[in-house]
Amino acid sequence: MTSYASAGVSIEEGDRAVDLMKQWVAKATRPEVVGGIGGFAGLFDASALKSYTRPLLATSADGVGTKVAIAQAMDRHDTIGFDLVGMLVDDLVVCGAEPLFLTDYIACGKVVPERIADIVKGIAAACVETGTALLGGETAEHPGLLGVDEYDVAGSTTGVVEADRLLGADLVRDGDVVIAMASSGLHSNGYSLVRHVFFDIAGWQLDREVPEFGHTLGEELLTPTRLYTKPCLALADGVEVHAMSHITGGGLAANLERVLPDTVSVRLDRSSWTPAPVFSLVGELGGVAQADLDQALNMGVGMVAVVAQEAADAAVALLGSHGVDAWIAGEVGAADQYAAGGCVTLG
Repeated sequence: MTSYASAGVSIEEGDRAVDLMKQWVAKATRPEVVGGIGGFAGLFDASALKSYTRPLLATSADGVGTKVAIAQAMDRHDTIGFDLVGMLVDDLVVCGAEPLFLTDYIACGKVVPERIADIVKGIAAACVETGTALLGGETAEHPGLLGVDEYDVAGSTTGVVEADRLLGADLVRDGDVVIAMASSGLHSNGYSLVRHVFFDIAGWQLDREVPEFGHTLGEELLTPTRLYTKPCLALADGVEVHAMSHITGGGLAANLERVLPDTVSVRLDRSSWTPAPVFSLVGELGGVAQADLDQALNMGVGMVAVVAQEAADAAVALLGSHGVDAWIAGEVGAADQYAAGGCVTLG
């Protein structure tokens, strides 16, 4: 007799996955959360926004990309959630918004409850670190579309910022300073290029010990994305910040240009930092041009802040006190001083 289970979908295993993940979701909460896991919709008490004069809601949606293939190959699934949360909430932080809640979506070829629980464990742990409530989510089983050991992870998040504290291009001016914040590694971008270089061109295996890394290739590639949420919120509260940029797909220059007005240009000094070995290895093993590396990878900088000149030293010190390596990486000049208006040069 044909059944849903015989078609490859197990309601029972889905229910068991929910039971296993409950302990982790319970940790990722905020006082404004109403109810618990299991409802059709997550509930958040918006009366908390009454303390704002003009609250602006910020929202972002994203995924982890092909980095999930590394987690699947290594059969380690409790770190990929940090990559998802980082890609989501730190896109909110660049405008000065505090993340409030997040929902996730996991599509898989076959629900393995322990695997799903590990994924959610990582998401929940990252939500705790960033002060974000994991308000709900969905796990969908897609046999025939995805292999039994394959899955993809995505999500969306919502935050809030007071209108008169909104950060952005309209605040950036000639004389500002660019503060760079170190990445933890590749983060979650450029993995199609990275996997092609290490696996297809170089023929390396995930268990290969790499002296430059001090651990295996797999461990390097699975290093979680650094979460900048709380340090950047503290920075916006503590010094005069004009704009921030999350360095994801497109690289450092292109993402910084997204928060620049046409009235200025920026020069970044490559000599102010040394990217981790993984970046140079991708270039050397794959014969990848510097311009392509710059476009595909973060090259050691995961977030930047544009601050008033007089606040630069205090910004570096404040970020350091929150455990984020930071340095002065460049300066803002008038349009055409370093590049065309609204553009960045890496020199």
